[in-house]
Amino acid sequence: MTLAATPAREDADVESSSELYARRFAGPVGQWFLELQARLTLECLRGLSPGATVLDVGGGHAQLAPPLVAAGYQVTVVGSDPSCGLRLAPLTAAGRCQFDVADLLALPYADQAFDAVVCYRLLAHSIDWRRLVGELCRVARHRVVVDYPARQSVNVASEALFRIKNSIERGTTRPFALYRRAEVARAFAAAGFQVTEERPQFFLPMALYRLAGSAGLARGAETLARSVGLTGLLGSPVIARADRRPDADDSPRG
Repeated sequence: MTLAATPAREDADVESSSELYARRFAGPVGQWFLELQARLTLECLRGLSPGATVLDVGGGHAQLAPPLVAAGYQVTVVGSDPSCGLRLAPLTAAGRCQFDVADLLALPYADQAFDAVVCYRLLAHSIDWRRLVGELCRVARHRVVVDYPARQSVNVASEALFRIKNSIERGTTRPFALYRRAEVARAFAAAGFQVTEERPQFFLPMALYRLAGSAGLARGAETLARSVGLTGLLGSPVIARADRRPDADDSPRG
């Protein structure tokens, strides 16, 4: 008798929720990175009603939950394992954030259960990223915000530079998939959403700035790159905002 294979479970968030992973963002360079990420994310959520509900999928890294809570959103974080809630303990213990454990590719929420859904550090490592996008869109009433590493960037040399990058980041990095903006847009379109905004974060890899150890240098270099259009053209990771189309309820699901 042949046994049916057990479906793979999305658990890439376990690593990104760990204290070891959090060390990548220690120090002034990492803090600057997180501040920029939070600012761009809040800008992508601008226009939602006060106290809007936000689901953070795979957000056990605790990079987004604190600024989202501080901005007045009602935040729920969902992770694939109980360990993914450890870094959120200060918020959950105070009742300022809810943490759930679930299958990230089959979220236990009703259609359009949240005003917005955010998902960072997950698409690049997902076992089925299109299905993941479909789930994010299913439970979002208005908006989805994700980040992903762009193929049209210096990441194109990521495989050749992986060992160097891993050495700089002291073994805390991992291989990741690259995406074209058009294919990400198509995945959202298949789920009834339209990408309305793209915000590339950095022109040069953060590993180089970590090696230099200077937030001032990183800020100056990125300000210059952004001013001459390099970041907009070749920046990565990209923060993408997608909005539900008016006809989304009649659209086929991807």
